[in-house]
Amino acid sequence: MVDWDDLRYVLETVRHGGLSGAARALKVNHATVSRRIAAAERAMGARLFDRAPGGYRPTDAGQEAARIAERMETASHELSRSLSARDQQLSGALTVTAPQLMVERVLAPILKDFKELYPAIELKIIAANRQLNLAAHEADVAFRISDTPGDTLVGRRVTEQSAAVYVGKEQAARLRADPTLPLDWIRFAHWPGPPDVLKEAWPTRRVTLTVDDMYAALAGVRANIGATRMPCFLGDAEPEMERLPRVPLLPYRPIWVLTHADLRGTRKVTTFTEFAASRINRMRPLFEGRFFDTLVSP
Repeated sequence: MVDWDDLRYVLETVRHGGLSGAARALKVNHATVSRRIAAAERAMGARLFDRAPGGYRPTDAGQEAARIAERMETASHELSRSLSARDQQLSGALTVTAPQLMVERVLAPILKDFKELYPAIELKIIAANRQLNLAAHEADVAFRISDTPGDTLVGRRVTEQSAAVYVGKEQAARLRADPTLPLDWIRFAHWPGPPDVLKEAWPTRRVTLTVDDMYAALAGVRANIGATRMPCFLGDAEPEMERLPRVPLLPYRPIWVLTHADLRGTRKVTTFTEFAASRINRMRPLFEGRFFDTLVSP
């Protein structure tokens, strides 16, 4: 009889087009993938892959085995979510995922207060900038900064966001002393370019650094390498930087708190999402770029 665990190796090899991709997905070495495929072939009495010079190519039997394995994987995920949904106790494990900077700057005190109220809930935090698959039960609750959080998820849009262009204090002083200087700019590799309002306010610019994540952008602005755009909840909290003059607030993607539809009736999930959403909602001025306005308002 074929072992389901062996079929996982067959499925990932078909999905990723060879042993290398399967090994990375399963976090094993090539030899392990090859050995488990051979075990599945012996159990099924059929050749699942042709060993060609260009790599492993699935046979018709291999394609069929992968389709069956995928259905089994889906059923396993559905069973896991269904069993989780039965848990109506305010106890046990609860896995939450959010972007790293959001965990550091926003969620940490919220998590602390939630733990004090519900000590029997075992919180696990996955701070990740990639989107985890809630359908595959990689997490129970996700905070996402997105315009479209996904059709398979349910939840709420907890706050709108604004962004601004931020500059280090030393660079800002240089620009005030000589407004004819070009604006040193930190470019995000995955963004199309600076916003149009920046091009109008600062037509002379030069890219001094290209980054691929917000941690690197923050470090670059603090070090006065250049200015860049970032959400207000990050930039306004940085004592070593300020908003670049002549550039208005910019729209930024909203924050959502989400779960899978199968888990929306789970008591610990709804308790946590309602608690966190309420706390974040009270911080709307920070996210919308109005934090300093509230400090000076009568």
